[in-house]
Amino acid sequence: MALLQIAEPGQSSAPHEHRIAIGIDLGTTHSLVATVLSGQAKVLNDEHGRVLLPSIVHYSKNTTEYGDAAKPFITTDPKNTLVSVKRFMGRSKADIKFQHPYTLVGEDNQMPAFETNQGRKTPVEISAEILIQLKERAETSLKNPINGAVITVPAYFDEAQRQATRDAAQLAGLNVLRLLNEPTAAAVAYGLDQETNLATDNNYVIYDLGGGTFDVSVLRFSQGVFEVLATGGHTALGGDDLDRLIVKWAKKQLKIETLDDAEYAHFIVSARKAKEALSDKNTVDLKVLDLVLTLDRTTFEDIIKVALDKTISVCKRVLRDAKLDLDDIQNVVLVGGSTRSYAVQNVVREVFKQEPLCTINPDEVVAIGAAITANQLIGNSQDGSLLLDVTPLSLGLETMGGLVERLISRNTAIPVARRQEFTTYQDGQTAMLIHIVQGERDLVEHCRSLGRFVLHGIPPMTAGQARIEVTFQVDADGLLSVAAKETTSGVNAFIDIKPSYGLSDDDMQRLLIDGYKFAEEDKNLRHLQETKVEAQRELEALVQALKVDFALLSDDQLNQLNQAKIKLEQQLETTDITAIEAAVEQLKVHSDAFAAARMNQHIDHALKGTKLDDWSNSN
Repeated sequence: MALLQIAEPGQSSAPHEHRIAIGIDLGTTHSLVATVLSGQAKVLNDEHGRVLLPSIVHYSKNTTEYGDAAKPFITTDPKNTLVSVKRFMGRSKADIKFQHPYTLVGEDNQMPAFETNQGRKTPVEISAEILIQLKERAETSLKNPINGAVITVPAYFDEAQRQATRDAAQLAGLNVLRLLNEPTAAAVAYGLDQETNLATDNNYVIYDLGGGTFDVSVLRFSQGVFEVLATGGHTALGGDDLDRLIVKWAKKQLKIETLDDAEYAHFIVSARKAKEALSDKNTVDLKVLDLVLTLDRTTFEDIIKVALDKTISVCKRVLRDAKLDLDDIQNVVLVGGSTRSYAVQNVVREVFKQEPLCTINPDEVVAIGAAITANQLIGNSQDGSLLLDVTPLSLGLETMGGLVERLISRNTAIPVARRQEFTTYQDGQTAMLIHIVQGERDLVEHCRSLGRFVLHGIPPMTAGQARIEVTFQVDADGLLSVAAKETTSGVNAFIDIKPSYGLSDDDMQRLLIDGYKFAEEDKNLRHLQETKVEAQRELEALVQALKVDFALLSDDQLNQLNQAKIKLEQQLETTDITAIEAAVEQLKVHSDAFAAARMNQHIDHALKGTKLDDWSNSN
């Protein structure tokens, strides 16, 4: 008798076949790739044994150099040597306010392109070229095609920055299994979920200071679930900024006002070397141009204090968001090449009053965690733990009066879907504008607009009768899609949110801080706007009723009603909520009597021509 082999839909017919998945840390300064072999995660090196690929691309007229081969051109051809491209990903041209040697082209409100020897190159294209190098490294090392990849992003990347990263991966020909927050990847690499007692909750802080971004996340492992309780950070704060602070200090010492692009590149390279050397030495020589400056540890700590203070203030805010104290934290994990600095480690040690975890190479830990996650997602490993990331800012839509109705709150675990019903404002309304916003304030004008779309084809009904079901869905990559459906007719519309640029660091901070700072003011403004909207609904209903049944009122009643109506309309032009509420109550005195008269008339019409026996025999 022959046997039939049965495979689940979408699965390989060879059940024991090992599929190749990789984890990629697409970093600001360096990038690297890792995979799981024989149950162990390991980073992959190039033909020269190098693990780190500098995130640098140089465009000459006929050739393109990558990584270490592109490094020498930073000082000799800075305009065509693209470094720290991650800082440009998903951001508008207007957001790029730090010094750089590049010629940017494009509209101020769009992600810029770079003018190079080979024409215009976008941050997405350049990132794709780096990803291609890592993909080819993995294919050469593993001698197999790659089936899928997990790519890490800063936890604070918004939808635009995440989408730009996904676009770069797809351009590189990678099957993206997931975009994973870098702090979550670090926790996976340390196996924090494997070392804890399932009967107790354990909290961890992931302090991630890389080349261009800073993230801090509070993770909790509870009953087999790995959850990010809160996250925060700067999308433009990292080792690059420490280098810039050293350059600023050096310029001041040498009484230099301005630097051309080549000089600035020399200064940055010298500053980076000095910073790295201070991890092992007490003093170093900072060689710039034909001059030499001596930099000691104490001076270095003073120079970078402003940047490290920012990271600590973010840590404290994130702990408040997570409703935790310093004593509630079991471990602090250091991630990112900049945490090699003794100064960074000292600050973290002093603030958290414990020795931070840094036994895994901080440059490699994120890629290792991504590889472990990729191995799970591709189906090679069965692991009982779950990874739940969170949304960095609240998501909602605009309602009448310019108010924000939040559907997904900040720090909600993702993936997540939220559904809510809305209705029409005017009689006969056949379309509705859905305006999606992001932020912590109650008024649309204080939040960031993400996108708009219109739901057409709503059957004409009386105001308030239509039922519009709006669904917000954030996937595991943190990407948002919004759908709207009118429930009686079934007409629907949807949008995938793909903003043209991401939030600047200042905007991200402003949205968060303003949410706290103006909480009481926003509460009062919301109350005012809601009162005005309700009053306008009353007026609209009254106008429609008077068109039909004004004859039910005496001249005196009609005059009093109109005077109350005019008084309310005048008060709606003010911000005096007490006066508006008083005018509403005064109008109701007269409109309620009018409504009663209308009700009696409709009852009279309904009963006209019927007999008492009709009612007594109705049962």
